[in-house]
Amino acid sequence: MKRRGWKTTTTGVLALLLCWLPIQASQGRDSIDVRMLGPQTGELVPEFNLPDQNGQHWTRDSILGPNGAILLFHRSADW
Repeated sequence: MKRRGWKTTTTGVLALLLCWLPIQASQGRDSIDVRMLGPQTGELVPEFNLPDQNGQHWTRDSILGPNGAILLFHRSADW
């Protein structure tokens, strides 16, 4: 019978942990209902007047183009 070395055993154990840990981590999380996170596709966004990083104010009507607009709120890493 051929004996396996510690490297083979360690690799197998690590592979098992890498498969098992993500499953365990995700089991305790509540699901998120994305319909509750804000306006959905096709819905009219409420009026707003918000400044950008340069102090210029933007409203819903000021950003709308002939095909509508896409709003993206991005949280930077230095907040």
